[in-house]
Amino acid sequence: PHMNLQKNLYWTATLLLSLMTLASGILYLIRTEEIKNEFISLGYPTHIIVPLAVAKILAVITILRNRWQKLVEWAYAGLFFDFVLAATAHWKAQDGDVGGSLFALVVLLLSYYYKNKVR
Repeated sequence: PHMNLQKNLYWTATLLLSLMTLASGILYLIRTEEIKNEFISLGYPTHIIVPLAVAKILAVITILRNRWQKLVEWAYAGLFFDFVLAATAHWKAQDGDVGGSLFALVVLLLSYYYKNKVR
């Protein structure tokens, strides 16, 4: 029963993480002009939008495939820094959007914590 709970927590967190991150990456690619305004309001350069979108999508693929452990660790690390920086930027901008980044961070940490116990 304990292992099933861990498995359920891992897959729930990982699927949530994957869906949120993929949606964000795809949104960055299809609504780049709108995202540019958001990045400018948060003080980020706009030239990172497309590379960040690609990195997010590749991170999800890497985490779900779970093949090369070093690469999986880098994918989690990259998303960790992305979410921390996003939360910090939203907090500094006082735009009320900190919650989404913090939720993503919690889901990421749950996925990472249970990864080695389950997979």
